[in-house]
Amino acid sequence: MGTESKRQQRFAGVIQEDLAALFQKDSNSWAPGAFITVTKVRVTPDLAIARIYLSFLNTQTAKDDLKQIQNRTSEIRYKLGTKIKNQVRVVPELEFFLDDTNEYVERMEKLFEKISKEPRQPD
Repeated sequence: MGTESKRQQRFAGVIQEDLAALFQKDSNSWAPGAFITVTKVRVTPDLAIARIYLSFLNTQTAKDDLKQIQNRTSEIRYKLGTKIKNQVRVVPELEFFLDDTNEYVERMEKLFEKISKEPRQPD
């Protein structure tokens, strides 16, 4: 995957900002009790598809919450379209993914902690 053009980056930024506001306002109906963060947005070169990476806090069912959001993609796309209609010709198709970076970091920290507690071998 090559580097993104300035146009793709700008467009991704607009989508990320507007989706973040949407999730802040409406996420309780899509994933009750979860705090959803839009961590990253990647847009294809033709701006037709936006891949959105979401992070879920305050929930034990992130994968289920993601499924709920994926099931409501058309509703979310419509709401996004009403926000960005004056900035774009075509509202991109939305693909949602789970951003598990936080879980990965926590796992690594636990591993390092475990390693640091193990007795050292004499040289």
